[in-house]
Amino acid sequence: MSKMAELAMEIEDLWTQGHNVYTIATMLNIPVNLVDEFVANFMNVEYNESMDGDFDSAMASAGMGTDEDYGDYGESL
Repeated sequence: MSKMAELAMEIEDLWTQGHNVYTIATMLNIPVNLVDEFVANFMNVEYNESMDGDFDSAMASAGMGTDEDYGDYGESL
């Protein structure tokens, strides 16, 4: 892992513990604007619901299989 990635993780960890930007900068002995940039980056990450599947895909991912795996193809005779 790169030094910047380690620093980003450490900043995020301290931020989630409730420390403010100035305290984090002091603790890590880095400029406040650098901490502010890291915080802005991980605070602006948006949740993407497009990967939220339905019940069937969730169960398949959990190892439960799908209807098709058990011979049900949704066809009625």
